[in-house]
Amino acid sequence: MNEIIKQDYLLNDNGELKHCGFSRKMLLKYDRKMIKANKLKIKEWDYYLIYNSDYALALTIADNSYMGMLSASIIDFKKPCEKTTSIITWFPMGKLNQNYNTKQNLNMPASSDVGDIYFKNKRCDFRFMHDDKNRSLYCYIKNFKGKQDLEANIILSAEPKENMVIATPFKENKKAFYYNQKIVGFKASGKIGIGENIIDFKPSNSFGLLDWGRGVWTYKNTWYWGAACGKLEDGNMFGFNIGYGFGDTSNATENMLFFNGKAHKLEDVTFNIPKFKNGKDNFLAPWTFSSNNKTFEMQFTPIINRHSDTNVLIIRSNQNQVFGKFTGYAILEDGTKIEIKNFLGFAEKVYNKW
Repeated sequence: MNEIIKQDYLLNDNGELKHCGFSRKMLLKYDRKMIKANKLKIKEWDYYLIYNSDYALALTIADNSYMGMLSASIIDFKKPCEKTTSIITWFPMGKLNQNYNTKQNLNMPASSDVGDIYFKNKRCDFRFMHDDKNRSLYCYIKNFKGKQDLEANIILSAEPKENMVIATPFKENKKAFYYNQKIVGFKASGKIGIGENIIDFKPSNSFGLLDWGRGVWTYKNTWYWGAACGKLEDGNMFGFNIGYGFGDTSNATENMLFFNGKAHKLEDVTFNIPKFKNGKDNFLAPWTFSSNNKTFEMQFTPIINRHSDTNVLIIRSNQNQVFGKFTGYAILEDGTKIEIKNFLGFAEKVYNKW
């Protein structure tokens, strides 16, 4: 595993990654102007997930060059059920973000540390903002569920000191790359209103994560991703990020544990998704997760599959994001064994042609 420990530019003058590997904070500088690949291949997004034992809220702002997407999902773990509404814009080409005052179109922020994101039209209003202490998320969607509008105000606090950052190349194209940060373990507070129904998030039992991605992608790919965060029975904060399929991970994986704000690196973790008799994935049957050196061994009991399959001409995105409960153990870098039982999180498999 190649750990990046010094600041530098992400790309060289040829538009290729200068460093391939992982870091525990964002050290490499992303500059969209240094990309030498086809501009239609650039994908940039911020995805937040906020949840407690009863509900989850997922918010996405994505600029995929030929398509922009503003999306919100509400997941009810008790029923269980989910509702997702997405607003699509065409050919933002890196200018989806808006200046809140002047409405001038801007690039997505080049770092998760600075810069806000705004988007507003007749149907929706999205704002991802932050200062030195907290992140503030606002979302409004007209007719989110039938004639019921959605309005969400969320504050994310207690940002962990360390996180997962990875710079990954693609073997098929030297100018393709994925620069990704996962911040796992915010405390969350706020309210969601759907019509007259109100959902409360309290920082004592509500948590959040950020998936910040910038890159140039190949046309076809399948990725696996999972994460969870929350308090252990002894009061310590624990979480993890696992996944693969985001390019050539021979220099480093994105598998990492988080314990009281400190990051602990894992090696390879495999998603073992059960199959039907016809060979297709049976996402709602119990999964297992295994690691090459026995540092992450989990069973996973699904609750609900947030599934969508968008298939338009040459573009397709088949997503299965399964929420459920993890039971098993993980071992920190110092050898400490963390055992969890019925720890709420998710795991997903996503196939893209984009």
